[in-house]
Amino acid sequence: MRLRAKDRSPAVYSRISLAAACTVLPVLLIFATPSRAGTPVNAELPSLPLVPKRESRAVHKQIETLEMQWRQAQIDNDITVMDHLLADDYVGISANGTIETKSQVIAQRKAGTLKITQLDLDDLKVRLYGDTAVVTSKAELQGVNGQSDISGKYRYTRVYNRRLGQWKIISFEASRIHDADERPGRHQ
Repeated sequence: MRLRAKDRSPAVYSRISLAAACTVLPVLLIFATPSRAGTPVNAELPSLPLVPKRESRAVHKQIETLEMQWRQAQIDNDITVMDHLLADDYVGISANGTIETKSQVIAQRKAGTLKITQLDLDDLKVRLYGDTAVVTSKAELQGVNGQSDISGKYRYTRVYNRRLGQWKIISFEASRIHDADERPGRHQ
């Protein structure tokens, strides 16, 4: 910017100084803090949370509540709750590798093929990424799928996505936890 003689008034210099300070000060604050000392200028900046802490805690509680609603719906075979919580584009992968859509899950429950009589959750963790929540947990269940006993311990990941203000389950994957003594190839 070039100043002409008529633009060299104190008011013009004050405006220029203020504009420069507003531009330079935030940059200086970021790069001149003691924690950044010795860090290259092109180093990655610390990431800012996508969700404010207060909202984050409330959302964690909301997702935990939805997990408990899903758990109870599994035990009660409450198809209405399951239908409400599952997104239309839901895809799940069972512990045996079977891929299931929402309509397949609902049909299986309506047919009474899958029956869960007990479902205890432990080590439940919720991580938030904007409008997506990832839940990991350990589950111990008693139940049958057709003629097969599916009772046992599992680890699972369930993914929720907030759509039009409502959290919906969009994905699920489970893995069976095998007792270390029962693993093939384990020698005593």
